[in-house]
Amino acid sequence: QRIVFGKPLIYQPVIRQKLAKMVEEVESVYHWVEFITYQMTQMSHREQALKLAGPISLLKQYCTDVSYRISDCACQIFGGRAVTKTGMGKYIEKFQRSIKYGSILGGASEVMGDLGVKMAAKSFPKRAKL
Repeated sequence: QRIVFGKPLIYQPVIRQKLAKMVEEVESVYHWVEFITYQMTQMSHREQALKLAGPISLLKQYCTDVSYRISDCACQIFGGRAVTKTGMGKYIEKFQRSIKYGSILGGASEVMGDLGVKMAAKSFPKRAKL
């Protein structure tokens, strides 16, 4: 419904690029979740704890980062409507308002990133020079 420079918003290349980036990031999260879920179905609980704790932590950090970026892009696209609690922008406003919970409830993003790297480092060869 938004008209910018005499054209519907979707005709603006910058908007199409934002939408493409949003789709790209959501798809990457989806496929990463599917990949880890498949691995979980093929492993015992012990193997999952040893091999998947790190990747799951990194995935959680990535999901949070992607959520922030998508929330920001959606807010930019919706403009002033994205900050209203009614109408078309109510979902964007609610997403913007609640986005921080994802980061806090499962562990801070920095903690998740650190855990992911620590778990990966455990499997490095003893002579690795890092």
